[in-house]
Amino acid sequence: MDLLALADFNLVARHEGFGRAARATGRPKATLSRRVTELEARLDLRLFERGGRGLKLTEEGRALYERTGALLTDLEETASAIASGGNRPRGRLRISAPLLFSQTAMGKLAAGFALKHPEVRLEVTTEDRAVDMVEEAYDLVIRVNPEPDESLVGRIFLRDRLLVVASPDLKPPAEGSSVPAIVRGAVRSEETWTMTTDKDEVSISVTPMLSLSSLVMVRDAVRMGVGVGRLPISLVSHDLEAGRLVRWGDVEGPEIALWTLYPSRRLLSARVSAFLDHLREAFPNGTPDELARFVDR
Repeated sequence: MDLLALADFNLVARHEGFGRAARATGRPKATLSRRVTELEARLDLRLFERGGRGLKLTEEGRALYERTGALLTDLEETASAIASGGNRPRGRLRISAPLLFSQTAMGKLAAGFALKHPEVRLEVTTEDRAVDMVEEAYDLVIRVNPEPDESLVGRIFLRDRLLVVASPDLKPPAEGSSVPAIVRGAVRSEETWTMTTDKDEVSISVTPMLSLSSLVMVRDAVRMGVGVGRLPISLVSHDLEAGRLVRWGDVEGPEIALWTLYPSRRLLSARVSAFLDHLREAFPNGTPDELARFVDR
């Protein structure tokens, strides 16, 4: 198989069009179109559906793209490493990270990494959804308590836990009554929160007053005394030390674990390996206190 034609096919698939691929790389559009057409003829397969609204991969084209894209990237990285005389991190590194971690820590992490590895073009996007690493061309994703995926490997690099916290002016409810709450997500008329205090397990009735899309927003509203909230200890530890918030108890339930994930079928690139090392240096023990100190400094 012609590797140049295969590389051009992947280029067009990644950019979702001949024109976009040509503009992004400086390659002639006619050359890209000719190579893809030749590849389709050689394979006796239609790889793209061509229409008035642009290109769309066929089922066969998508399968070829998913199976060959990572292999071509590995070849390119190997050739670059040999040409440079070593395995120095270089090239583009695309990372997807969850909202809260991005808001509190990713800016500093990205800046520190860029200073260490100026030849790496780091791109970070923020989203909580489960991205398709192959189709969306991510090299590494950071996720909270991800679902098991046999196609990905990774490790936990940070742990956290939820606390029920409130302004010092807000008192715990008396038995049979409820307390206002700020929540992330859907608002219900009333909820019961179970928490562990220094003495025993306690359940409180809460009435959500605000629904906010970010835990940083929830924390700020809790600080204002609007209601009680469930927040990660890393986000509120300094407020607790300063007396701006008080801890009512620890939330019952599974721990919060942040994972780094990457495709298992690919060799670990120098860029990904360097970023994993960067995370280990920033959070050697992976504790909530380490994250809190990192965010506060």
